[in-house]
Amino acid sequence: MDTLKLSVVLATRNEEENITRCINSVKDIASEIIVFDEYSTDKTRELAEKSGAKVFLEPHHDIFHITKQKALEKAKGEWILQLDADEIVTPELAKEIGKVISSDGGPQGLLGGDSNKQKLFLRHQQLIEERDGKIGKDGGEIVGYFIPRRNMFLGKPLIHAGVYPDGVIRLVKNRFARFPQKSVHEQIELDGKVGWLNGDLLHYDSPTLKRYLSRLNRYTDLHAEELRVKKIPKNVLSFLKFTILLPTYYFLLLYIRHLGFLDGVNGFLWSFFSALHFPIAYFKFMTDNKNYD
Repeated sequence: MDTLKLSVVLATRNEEENITRCINSVKDIASEIIVFDEYSTDKTRELAEKSGAKVFLEPHHDIFHITKQKALEKAKGEWILQLDADEIVTPELAKEIGKVISSDGGPQGLLGGDSNKQKLFLRHQQLIEERDGKIGKDGGEIVGYFIPRRNMFLGKPLIHAGVYPDGVIRLVKNRFARFPQKSVHEQIELDGKVGWLNGDLLHYDSPTLKRYLSRLNRYTDLHAEELRVKKIPKNVLSFLKFTILLPTYYFLLLYIRHLGFLDGVNGFLWSFFSALHFPIAYFKFMTDNKNYD
């Protein structure tokens, strides 16, 4: 592979259980692997260096995308693949990425996809844009690609419950992408057109219920802060909305409409805890004495 065709970049903090597996999945396609580590207290840095990555230390930021942006800026490759340490690039995806960076990807931005998959992906992109606004530009060169993620929940992949394809923009052309650095759920912004790849990222974010609940606690903290900033009223209507209406709606949406029941117990637990996100965040907001400082 040509020198500095592809930079793989990661931002990490205490990821010793995941980092080696992640790096090993991209060794064959990466020209360089860059890790910005927020002073991990475990063996993340040592394992990353042992696996061949260049490691840079960065102070911890509440918005993790600040560290991710610094990693993007350090990359020298023509293309950049941004990963989280709990993700794995599948062989199918690695092959597609190789086609893109060697300019064999073609103009459509969806390599070898069937029509049903294209419809699913584009519908997912439409939902993201309805929530976050327009992504990229309508014409011109493709400078970034959505990659579908298959989320592994309690040891099994979630196929339903509105989880797949969970598209994330991860493969981008250098100097054409940036993180807004405002929210934990934000997408990369692109100065150009966005496309899709077919191959999956495997996402091991919740291998155990303990790990999932830890993440739920962190995300509901952030949601509670968003409620404070928006000055959501503390009244009966808000209470009913966040403790009854929203959780009921989202449970039925994920478990019934999006067929979460087909994923068995895991589908039920995912739908149930996803619905609980709203009352947990609201109660944290309600009990925060700094709400309207």
